[in-house]
Amino acid sequence: MPTIGWFEILIIVAIAIVILGPKDFPIMLKKVGSWIGAAKKQINNIQNEVSNIDLDENKIKKEEDKKDES
Repeated sequence: MPTIGWFEILIIVAIAIVILGPKDFPIMLKKVGSWIGAAKKQINNIQNEVSNIDLDENKIKKEEDKKDES
């Protein structure tokens, strides 16, 4: 997977400042930051739910195995 270096980030920032203007650039950075934060929160919630489902399934399997042994 290709990585983005500092030079590429600098070019993207420079283009964004030219397109948005220096006045609106900080506002856009805040919005993008909040979007990224919200996306990370949603991904974390999904991962936690999947982990809980896996734990519940394992617990059910263990209980069924105990019943079968009896």
